[in-house]
Amino acid sequence: MIRRWMGPCLCCMLLSAGAEAADEPSQRIPPHLVLVIAEDEYHTDQTLPPFAELNLSEHFRITRVEAAADNPHHLPGLETLDSADLLVLSVRRRPLVPDDLNAIRRYLERGRPLAAIRTSSHAFCRRDGPPPAGLAEWRDFDQTILGCHYRNHHGDQVRTFVRPEPAATTHPILAGMPPDEFPVFGSLYMCGPLTPATTLLMTGRAEQVQPHEPVAWVSVTPHGGRVFYTSLGHPRDFTLPPFVRLLRNGICWAADVPVPATEPRVLVNVPVR
Repeated sequence: MIRRWMGPCLCCMLLSAGAEAADEPSQRIPPHLVLVIAEDEYHTDQTLPPFAELNLSEHFRITRVEAAADNPHHLPGLETLDSADLLVLSVRRRPLVPDDLNAIRRYLERGRPLAAIRTSSHAFCRRDGPPPAGLAEWRDFDQTILGCHYRNHHGDQVRTFVRPEPAATTHPILAGMPPDEFPVFGSLYMCGPLTPATTLLMTGRAEQVQPHEPVAWVSVTPHGGRVFYTSLGHPRDFTLPPFVRLLRNGICWAADVPVPATEPRVLVNVPVR
């Protein structure tokens, strides 16, 4: 499934610019962001698109790609990655038909940027065993692309608290973030250790459990593309201004778009999980 929309500022721009837009098209067309969503655990098909409409549509042209209704391992519309300026990924344990996984590999091999959330640390492989016949997996995606080692997660019954890393507070992604620890929803992922190419932005703890874990960082792919990843992304996280700010800022940074100074817009109605 593929859907496209233009932000309101782009529509107004096209209506008002007239002949001037034709003279300077490269200055008038916002970068192209492609949302790729294929997971059934955290309902990001119901949170990421409205988040993007509220917080990103003034800065990007947005295309949404989801799994086919009759085949959860097929993502029709991935050819849009050929024109993408940023891939935003939310996929969980989903081996793909080879052409689809190859499209994602080709995009990243061109040195293009990536922003990914939550279950994307285990996006393209099953928990155990080889992929089903006819499907392809990418088992070390977490290590080679995101710069982490996903191992598991703490239980949902243990509360999660996160805070910015003091050494990273001047990073653009943390602009406007509260300096102190705050609670989030969902279990804490075990993602350490991070690879040397990463810069840690935020850490989290599962109540009094040790050790603490990285929850947000930036990295660089082997092909030179920017990467932003956060292990947060529970549906109720989208009601939290600090999380929405983190995600918005991280996406803009990955695309090399100036981080907005405006207040983020949270979701009011989110799926129950």
